[in-house]
Amino acid sequence: MTQRLDYMQVSPAGVKALGGVYGYVAQCGLAPELVELVFLRISQINHCAYCLDMHTRDLLKKGVAVEKLALVQVWDEGGALFDARERAALAWAESVTRVATTGVPDADFAAARAVFGEKELADLTIAIGLMNTYNRLAISFRNVPQAVAAAAR
Repeated sequence: MTQRLDYMQVSPAGVKALGGVYGYVAQCGLAPELVELVFLRISQINHCAYCLDMHTRDLLKKGVAVEKLALVQVWDEGGALFDARERAALAWAESVTRVATTGVPDADFAAARAVFGEKELADLTIAIGLMNTYNRLAISFRNVPQAVAAAAR
């Protein structure tokens, strides 16, 4: 894999604007581990190698068990590994990320709303939109995952 374009270099103001949204998400009150799990699941759906590598590393640094990480893509079969908030956030992330297919049905909204307050759900949806944007940048411009770069050295 070869990087096509360094968007951070050629569009620093755009990257800075996205960083502002990332900063908001980081301080909005949602649990950091929950947000990272959502970021990982979105990156799995979008097949973003760069973000999968990054968010897996971040979750490991936060002390999340490898067994839990291994089951993120099948979280609904993960039983007690995922709490109610994590399950609701992951389900919402899947529905919103696949918006062209799902249309984000009322039942998905009701399930998420049963667990999250209005502000939390709005903030979670902002986080989901942000990660989808980051995935599209990394995939489009072929950001090289840290593990791939290390293996090439």
